[in-house]
Amino acid sequence: MFSAPGLDQNHLLAALPPAELERLLPALEWVALPLGQAVCESGAQLHHAYFPTTAILSLNHVLENGASAEVAGVGNEGMLGISLFMGGQTTPIRATVQTAGHAYRLRTKVLLEEFNRAGVMHGLLLRYTQALITQMAQTGVCNRHHSVSQQLCRWLLLTLDRMPSNDLVMTQELISCMLGVRREGVTEAAGKLKDMGAISYRRGHITVLQRALLNREVCECYQVVKTEFARLLSGVKYRQPTAT
Repeated sequence: MFSAPGLDQNHLLAALPPAELERLLPALEWVALPLGQAVCESGAQLHHAYFPTTAILSLNHVLENGASAEVAGVGNEGMLGISLFMGGQTTPIRATVQTAGHAYRLRTKVLLEEFNRAGVMHGLLLRYTQALITQMAQTGVCNRHHSVSQQLCRWLLLTLDRMPSNDLVMTQELISCMLGVRREGVTEAAGKLKDMGAISYRRGHITVLQRALLNREVCECYQVVKTEFARLLSGVKYRQPTAT
């Protein structure tokens, strides 16, 4: 019935009943998101919501001096654009593409029309918003109280949860910007994980070799975020993918 590419890869779209998805299909636009693209600048108003399928977006707060730190990530579990239906219109967060891939783009007007119907999408988006707020809050606590090594493990595990493979295209410099720490700290933490056999890396690429070791080294923040997403969004992916 629904033959659009990757439609069931986004968990929120996959949770919609056929009737609600049918209304959205004509307005859903399949777009490629290249690495590093700025999908939304700080203070700018979004004109579309984005539902990633294979792409991963990084939400960053940018300071006046240009320094920034990631406050959350958005992958196939969610969407970019909660300000559109929460009434804020704009956000101080800058959204960039952390992992290249694809997403479905939906015009603001269409999103709001469906949200205001108070159907399944309305409840899904509100629950996702609560889960995203939890991720942002936990990231702030983690960055304040846990070591760079623990932060790196958290970031790697959350990224892996959104990917089909263990290979990440990411430089240590970009990771240091996302974590808001010095590059030397990331180099030291990555070296520790490499020495214990958890990861391997070469310029621009990180491969996770033993996820169990990352789970052993990570702080509780990863599990808090994972548990909250599972609590709020578990059981919603009930429509079976169709053969194309």
